[in-house]
Amino acid sequence: MSTVQEVSRRSFLQGILSSGALVLCARFVPADVWAAGLLDGTSADRATLHTDVWAGINPDGTVFIISSRSEMGTGIRTSLPMVLADELDADWKRVKIEQALGNEKLYGDQDTDGSHSIRSFFDVMRQSGASARTMLTQAAAQRWGVPIGECAADLHTIVHRPSGRRLGYGELAADAAKLPIPKKEDLQFKPRSVWRYIGKGTSSYDLRDLCTGNAMYGMDARIDGMVYASVEHPPVLGGTVKSYDDQQALQVKGVQQTVAIDPFKPPWGFQPLGGVAVIANNTWAAFQGRKKLNISWEDGPNASYNSDTYRKELEKTSRQPGKVVRNEGDVDAAFASGAKVLEAGYYLPHLAHAAMEPLVATADFKDGKVTIWAPTQSPQGVVDTVSSLLGISKDDVTCHVTLLGGGFGRKSKPDYVGEAAVLSKKLGKPVKVVWTREDDIQFDYLHSVSAMYLKAAVDARGRPTAWLHRSVFPPIGSMNNPNATTGDEISMGASDVPYDIPNLRVENGEALAHIRIGWLRSVGNIYNAFAVQTFTDELAHAAGRDPVEYLLDVIGPPRIVNLKDPEPGYPFDTARLRRVTEMAAEKAGWGKRKFGHGTGIGIASHRSFLTYVSTVVEVEVNDKGEVRIPHVFTAVDAGTIVNPELVRLQFEGAAVFGTSIARSGEITVQNGRVVQTNFNNYAVSRMSEAPLEISVDLVDSNEPPAGVGEPGVPPFVPALGNAIFSATGKRLRELPLSKTNLARQTA
Repeated sequence: MSTVQEVSRRSFLQGILSSGALVLCARFVPADVWAAGLLDGTSADRATLHTDVWAGINPDGTVFIISSRSEMGTGIRTSLPMVLADELDADWKRVKIEQALGNEKLYGDQDTDGSHSIRSFFDVMRQSGASARTMLTQAAAQRWGVPIGECAADLHTIVHRPSGRRLGYGELAADAAKLPIPKKEDLQFKPRSVWRYIGKGTSSYDLRDLCTGNAMYGMDARIDGMVYASVEHPPVLGGTVKSYDDQQALQVKGVQQTVAIDPFKPPWGFQPLGGVAVIANNTWAAFQGRKKLNISWEDGPNASYNSDTYRKELEKTSRQPGKVVRNEGDVDAAFASGAKVLEAGYYLPHLAHAAMEPLVATADFKDGKVTIWAPTQSPQGVVDTVSSLLGISKDDVTCHVTLLGGGFGRKSKPDYVGEAAVLSKKLGKPVKVVWTREDDIQFDYLHSVSAMYLKAAVDARGRPTAWLHRSVFPPIGSMNNPNATTGDEISMGASDVPYDIPNLRVENGEALAHIRIGWLRSVGNIYNAFAVQTFTDELAHAAGRDPVEYLLDVIGPPRIVNLKDPEPGYPFDTARLRRVTEMAAEKAGWGKRKFGHGTGIGIASHRSFLTYVSTVVEVEVNDKGEVRIPHVFTAVDAGTIVNPELVRLQFEGAAVFGTSIARSGEITVQNGRVVQTNFNNYAVSRMSEAPLEISVDLVDSNEPPAGVGEPGVPPFVPALGNAIFSATGKRLRELPLSKTNLARQTA
């Protein structure tokens, strides 16, 4: 959970605030204080009333709310401010949202991944809004000379209930700014019954700018005197430049010079890969000049990495005992008891993030300080990486966060930003680094390849009496420890399997990384859920039982799953998993329609990022083996939901994202080099391939808010595979779909 440092500025705000605005501790002060390096200097900084770092109110009634999270299509820049505005009882039409700079001291954790923005900052935003509302109410009561209990907030005004008198927030801002900031324990929060925005839904705050081309993405940053750079990276991880000839590159019109970027040794972390940068006065010239470079590489030991060979190693390891991470009952005895045993192996390849916006960053190093403009999920990661690379203080790094054209976890790794900063320091001028699509795919932090082996002993009804799951993958931890061979990803859908099975063991096999591994939307849940939910469907069909009825049977009765390290306040409640399973099946009309002749239906249920999701997929498979997805039904229990409209969009997007993974998601490596280059050989779903219709049903819940950006992906992929089995009788145990011939056999 994220913590936010509460730093009261009241001690030095005395005598400074004279503009008559209320600013919401530490964050919003006039420009002279900001210029002294104390704060960030947004419009909210210069507002009058301020109780904390998140919001400010001007005398004209404008409410400024700061978004400390990165906007990449999730709607977080809308949803978190909605929480504050609701508790403040502000008029949403009079709210302006501004993006925070990277500043951990003020905002706490700003890393926008892990589906935890709402979960971590829901209470923080409510406290901010309640503090401002309380101060405004106190100011109104003092002006009228009435008890505060007779006053209440009512849509951007404070009303004196006995007399009906009203004062607007802007009118009260200056008086409220003189009052002490209320303690958290003295705040009274609005009950759910009177929430104005939370749970009601609204379109994205940025929608108009997005639709009119006025939104600012990373590529839109412009600085006088800026040059453009394109970097030729070592084709093999850890490779170095032996020599290079740039004479032809320098002949390209617009190319100014070339600059070598020093290679970095493991651990890789978020450091740039090194290579040679072509500097030009426009991106086209930089790209064309780069093609003319003649570089001789020293590839290093990772040149021996071949994904086909590595797959065999992983699969072999998955058939051998590994590190035990969960062990209940006596699995070995159950398997030796003579019960019927079923087993299966599963495999998922490396995946690339392939966000629509390739990587880009602009840096301006001047007088020992650097200013960054970047589409980043981790502004604090940018500050840490850049300060380390340049050998300067973190306080001398300013990171402006633009909109992101997709992220999926890739843009929380700021290696590309580091390149811009290093080049700006070397050149003494502003530099924009632009990656091509080929760079984006070939030099990604790839989602881990994985091999899984599952084995079950079953009783007369086909219900498991013993369960063994081995998962083998090069871990994300290899970024910081090249010798890491097992990782926490085993807890993402494997060791936390919620099944009611008396004998259960989960093991993590060892695997070394030979390429950069990173988190991608839903992380290890992708491959673990694929294996678990596919194997469950296999067991159901082997037993001749309905897959939904069987899935509910193995989940077992409502109970709390005993996890090793449960998230405080978020017990794993199988009643909630059962509910979404039943809801998705009901919405899909499970059991009420007949399928056959190339049509089928499949289900999968999974909990990730503290959210319970069940997905039913319908498919049509023609004689050529081409798959069409006419309908997807998803049921979601994410606890308290702030913006239902944007949450539904996330799960619709997850179905499309999952379709890309299943249909064509595969990165292969030969001689240490990524084979795929662009969307011609690493395709994302086209409109004709994406689900035709996606229905998302949200559970009305009073539970604490959970994640929504990632949990829709894990159940979709196995549900699709299970539907294909229903339609064709062909089981998907590896992805992508192209690995399995789905064409019908003709007589």
